[in-house]
Amino acid sequence: MPTDTARLEALETRIAYQDEVIEDLNKTITAQWKEIDRLAREVASLGERVARAEEGPGTDPADEPPPPHY
Repeated sequence: MPTDTARLEALETRIAYQDEVIEDLNKTITAQWKEIDRLAREVASLGERVARAEEGPGTDPADEPPPPHY
């Protein structure tokens, strides 16, 4: 049977590794949230562009001057 000191040492070692893993997970989650936010902004921007494009072509091609070779 392990002594109290050995058990305490084993627990401290486990806690140290768990703290390191928790910190790594926190960094990963933070990076993922930043990427999600960036992608959400990009999707919103693309949605706005699509909505504007669906509103109409903008200018009428007949209103444009003819190309220089005419």
